[in-house]
Amino acid sequence: MLRALESGRYLSMTFRSWDLYEFPLLQSTTKHSWTVKAASQLEKPRYVIFALQTGRKNVMSQDVATFDDCKLTNVKLHLNSEYYPYNDLNLDFEKNKYAILYDMYSRFRRVYYGCDCAEAYLTTTNFLLRGPFVVIDCSRQNESIKSATVDVRLECDCKENIPVNTTAYCFIMHDRVVEYGPLTNVVRRIV
Repeated sequence: MLRALESGRYLSMTFRSWDLYEFPLLQSTTKHSWTVKAASQLEKPRYVIFALQTGRKNVMSQDVATFDDCKLTNVKLHLNSEYYPYNDLNLDFEKNKYAILYDMYSRFRRVYYGCDCAEAYLTTTNFLLRGPFVVIDCSRQNESIKSATVDVRLECDCKENIPVNTTAYCFIMHDRVVEYGPLTNVVRRIV
């Protein structure tokens, strides 16, 4: 390590970075498509968390940490021509068909943090009360396909029209690489 410091070489450091995107007022339809962003190939999403919230934005008397199901039936994440998850979710909260959603949520902790803990932060009941969140793992992308930009688009389907004053949130996590020159204190952003 001392030789690396004395040589003046840059040290590479990797970490995960995140961005939060908001669609303030969704139209009152059963299907919605949202082009979230266009990312560079080096900033491709690894995990995407999607949630809907009705009537809580800028309302002090409401709990902004609570999200709504809005009778969601399916969510698809499109990264150019690839989409995640591969199969439809077939959600129906009235018939208690949300196990796949909770499984996606609970697997995220194990995969992201690399722990063997089987417990999720939220129990199934709290997940339904506080969430639900759609956690999409797109970390296993085909890296051999190179493109100048990656279009990030979300599609959601609901059983009924999305309620008025519904906001959509998209939390995107991606990899970041920087180089640090210890002798010069210079940090260069690579990715």
